[in-house]
Amino acid sequence: MSTAVLAPVVGRALALADVPDPVFSAGMVGYGAAIDPPRGVIDAVAPVSGKVVKLMPHAYVVMTPDGVGVLVHLGLDTVRLEGVGFTTHVSQGDDVAAGQLVITYDVPSVEAKGLNPIVPVVVMDEREPANVVVADAVNAGAEISCGAVLFTALGGR
Repeated sequence: MSTAVLAPVVGRALALADVPDPVFSAGMVGYGAAIDPPRGVIDAVAPVSGKVVKLMPHAYVVMTPDGVGVLVHLGLDTVRLEGVGFTTHVSQGDDVAAGQLVITYDVPSVEAKGLNPIVPVVVMDEREPANVVVADAVNAGAEISCGAVLFTALGGR
């Protein structure tokens, strides 16, 4: 079984190893990829269809019906902003469709606080890097559209 994980934001696709935060780059949370977003106010969408099992202004987790949990983290250390720069459009517990608007992300306000706006996207608790097959855009460090396939998660529970 495989799960296509969509890019939740537009920007330049990056390997997770390129994220300047060891929690993400070392795969401690799980494996996936990241996106360096444009410097503007952008929409962050659901990377998969499922239930929003965790929703904070700066991050969210969507769990597929097959038990694949995908974390989208808007910026690094953005928990410190206590919601400033983020507008949520769904509630924890809501069912969402892949590509549905979840949060509006004010990238310039995050940068103004001296934080990195990069967006790691990972399969929660995935311990096998080989179970995440990244899109060509990730390997090339190329621009990716919001809603394009960022990576494919193999397996499930």
